[in-house]
Amino acid sequence: MSYRKSPLPFLFLFLLFLSGCAINPVTGERELSLVGQQQEIAIGDQQYEPGRQMQGGDYLVDKQLSAYITEVGQKLAAVSDRRLPYEFTILNNSTPNAWALPGGKIVINRGLLLELYNEAELAAVLSHEIVHAAARHGAKSMERGMILQGALLATSLATENSDFSSLAVGGAQIAAGLITQRYSREAEREADYYGMLYMARAGYDPQSAIHLQETFLRLSEDKQPNWLSGLFASHPPSRERVEANKQTALLLRSTGRIGAKEYQQKLRYLHKTAPAYVSHDQAIVALRNNDPKKSLILANEAVHIEPKEALFHGLRGDIFFSQQKFQPALAAYNRAINLNNRYFHFYEQRGLVQKHLGNMQGARQDLTTSSSLLPTATSYYELGKLALEQKDIKEAKRFFLSASSSQSQPGKNALAAYIRLDLPDRPGKYLTIRREKSSTGQIQFRVSNPTPLPLRNISLQGRFLDSRGQINRLPLRIGNILRPGESRVVSMESHGVAPKYQHGVELSVVSAEIAQ
Repeated sequence: MSYRKSPLPFLFLFLLFLSGCAINPVTGERELSLVGQQQEIAIGDQQYEPGRQMQGGDYLVDKQLSAYITEVGQKLAAVSDRRLPYEFTILNNSTPNAWALPGGKIVINRGLLLELYNEAELAAVLSHEIVHAAARHGAKSMERGMILQGALLATSLATENSDFSSLAVGGAQIAAGLITQRYSREAEREADYYGMLYMARAGYDPQSAIHLQETFLRLSEDKQPNWLSGLFASHPPSRERVEANKQTALLLRSTGRIGAKEYQQKLRYLHKTAPAYVSHDQAIVALRNNDPKKSLILANEAVHIEPKEALFHGLRGDIFFSQQKFQPALAAYNRAINLNNRYFHFYEQRGLVQKHLGNMQGARQDLTTSSSLLPTATSYYELGKLALEQKDIKEAKRFFLSASSSQSQPGKNALAAYIRLDLPDRPGKYLTIRREKSSTGQIQFRVSNPTPLPLRNISLQGRFLDSRGQINRLPLRIGNILRPGESRVVSMESHGVAPKYQHGVELSVVSAEIAQ
């Protein structure tokens, strides 16, 4: 009798595949869909705040400009092919850039607004980002992650383009990857095509998109560093895209709203205060180059031009803090928080100042507020140290472990602090043991130290059954220091274990110490 496999498993897989398929609301094509709309919206909601925080926070000085950007964005969103809870925000960042999160959360940097000439160009940028959200480009990237890694965004991601992304920990690391992902060529072509279509639907001249892209292409060919680190990093322009967009324009009406006069009027105040942000950015460079005197002069220039900008006062606090002038630093951070009480960096830095001034309760409160806005290795590491001072080992370990996921220096410090606390209880977690054969065929064990700390006084125990079935215990010791990445070989032959028993030896770590 022949055996025939049941078709039920294949039918189940086929139905599972169909359940994961959906029609793309923009392109009309059937595609794999493992992330549902509610998940998209939830992810966007969760990552919108940390994404904005790590790139400078919101631009708050000119609320009329923010309202204008929202108005233009919502006009375009209204004609898109997908209804989402779209939001539009100006980031307080000089790098020319814009990005979208799943679920319709869209930002445009202050620096990019200054590079545009009319409302139609603004519409070209915003409609492009709307398509990325509406056509599920971000969601599809996450789905590829699910297929390749087995879980949604299981790896921690980071970006090189923002000041604080390397410090982000926990869920904020996901935001760092989402806002700087480089879309596929197909996704960029779709965003170009449907973005121009949305412009035409909303009454804008789609030719402005081509003019803008030609400008972007010229700037990319000139290798303008500010652009290369911003928009061009995730949305690289090309001659191929420009030519394709010209063909698209032929299918659309070539007339529509330009809005040059209104755009320049709305941008008048931002242009007027632009020199202040130039001074601010130069002051940051000077501070990084260990020139606090020059940095303070530039920061004061920025404050003089625009006293209502919290970033400038926060920078003055950073300068004073670098000079260990804690009282002036505290006053500067207080002023920054009065102007903008929703930016993590001001609270994080004020918390460090409070700690230096002996106000531990104030430090803990500020660091906790900072981490609620953007969890960073710095805030968690400092909260861990505060918990340790209170003898709360469990809480200290929790903070240190959270901070250790960052590869920044505070993250590395937190990992070392966590290991110091955890090593006495679980030494076997921090040393690896691998069974090997020597050149003579004898069994040996390679004991390695994968931690960032040097270890010493490593006690081991070997166990094996003898011919009578009794457990024999063999105490072993590595007395000299085992530095990070180093290993030592422990030979069973040299410790008197007969060859017939060597294959049955099990080796475990009993204790170890950190070599101070």
